[in-house]
Amino acid sequence: MLQRIQSIYLLFASLVLFALFFFPLAHNVYVSGKPVTIMVTGIFQDINGAQQSTESFTALTAITAIAALLPLVIIFLYKNRKQQIAICYSAILVLIGYSFWMAQTVKKAVGSVQLDTHTMGIGLFLTSLSIVLLILAAKSIQRDEKLVKSADRLR
Repeated sequence: MLQRIQSIYLLFASLVLFALFFFPLAHNVYVSGKPVTIMVTGIFQDINGAQQSTESFTALTAITAIAALLPLVIIFLYKNRKQQIAICYSAILVLIGYSFWMAQTVKKAVGSVQLDTHTMGIGLFLTSLSIVLLILAAKSIQRDEKLVKSADRLR
């Protein structure tokens, strides 16, 4: 059952979470009069035309990698759809908490500077997209479970 639509949703959810490593959470934010870029891996500052890390977010980086691998693990639990659904909803709760933690990390890094639409990066919205994809995957898994139960009744 790997070729089902929920596998595509889960794969895209994982890819979206891995994209957090490439897209900034906030960019061109002036902290102490210097423009910085905030990513899940840390705070980067433009020094002599090159991006150099000024602060590292080790825990956030590790949790991002684990959260991105979780939908891939769910794909290979296709033999147990009830467990797949439970882990899918658990992953949604984990991502909600992760999003809150990520937002608080950005707030702490920025300090008193107010973020607006010009300084927000794509990374702030990627976790929301992955949550939507996980919800779609859970609904598709439930639909498959209902189909299998109805086929069992006919036998």
